[in-house]
Amino acid sequence: MKSLKALFAGLALSALAVPALLAGTAAAADYKAEYKLSTVLGKPFPWGVGGDRWAELIKEKTQGRIVVKMYPGTSLVNGDQTKEFTALRQGTIDMAIGSTINWSPQVKELNLFSLPFLMPDHKALDALTQGEVGKKLFDLLSTKDVVPLAWGENGFREISNSKHAIKAPEDLKGLKIRVVGSPLYLDTFTALGANPTQMSWADAQPALSTGAVDGQENPLTIFVAAKLATLGQKHLTLWGYVADPLVFVVSKEVWNSWSKEDQEAVRAAAVQAAAEEVALSRKGITADDDSLLKSIADQGVDVVRLTADQQKAFQAATKPVFDKWTKQIGPDLVKSAETAIAAGR
Repeated sequence: MKSLKALFAGLALSALAVPALLAGTAAAADYKAEYKLSTVLGKPFPWGVGGDRWAELIKEKTQGRIVVKMYPGTSLVNGDQTKEFTALRQGTIDMAIGSTINWSPQVKELNLFSLPFLMPDHKALDALTQGEVGKKLFDLLSTKDVVPLAWGENGFREISNSKHAIKAPEDLKGLKIRVVGSPLYLDTFTALGANPTQMSWADAQPALSTGAVDGQENPLTIFVAAKLATLGQKHLTLWGYVADPLVFVVSKEVWNSWSKEDQEAVRAAAVQAAAEEVALSRKGITADDDSLLKSIADQGVDVVRLTADQQKAFQAATKPVFDKWTKQIGPDLVKSAETAIAAGR
């Protein structure tokens, strides 16, 4: 009798388990076979390494339920970096590690990081991304059809050219400098007397090679990985005028299609990949380890480090741009950023 009761009890439990199992199978069936991750740069750039690592960690932490393929070169939007965020909101892209510069035309507050000479060093940058300012920006992004998960880093943008050393604002006069597609960058270089030329990174490299443009501004990791010393860029100035944080995000529609367990796995993967990517982007360019800078100089590049007084001259020349864009970004947000940076000094 007991065995019959046990049998019926087991059958009842099995009957209850079947719908749950089917529901789980249905949920898994709703997942895409592959999710598209957009980045501007692939490996060996830290940006691309970070994207590859995020995809790897997601597969590992979800036990293969979520498979991600990285599409570097913003190839999902035909290489137009400024269209990436819009494509993410429209569903053409599932996930991205995006540049605050490239997304700033759609999210004006992200121009904060491009205010000339706001952040003097990595400590100041961390005070923003890892503090209340970073949280405010993530809250803002969360209202725009994406789920931000972690801050990565493309780095401080240093300037190089093929003509001569840049030590003062007047040294930029007339130089044709490739810049990203942001009005703030056009304003900044125009204020310095340069001739800013907007173009994608894919177009910039051949333009530097042929001399169609004289110079460019980018993080040192890009200078090395893209072998810009071989493209005539023999004069490099470390001025740290702006930094370019990266944002690990998932389309909100895609995010909502995942289970809570997988959402947290993807978030944990983003945080880990971002931390590794930031460390890689700073490798060889710090006071404790300047090996990357030495390797650049060894390639015959004249490396100029601005003194505090020299940097002040550039700050003064771009102050009108800073003030103009503070109004557009939001005076309160800029004030919060300045306060956070000062508190960390």
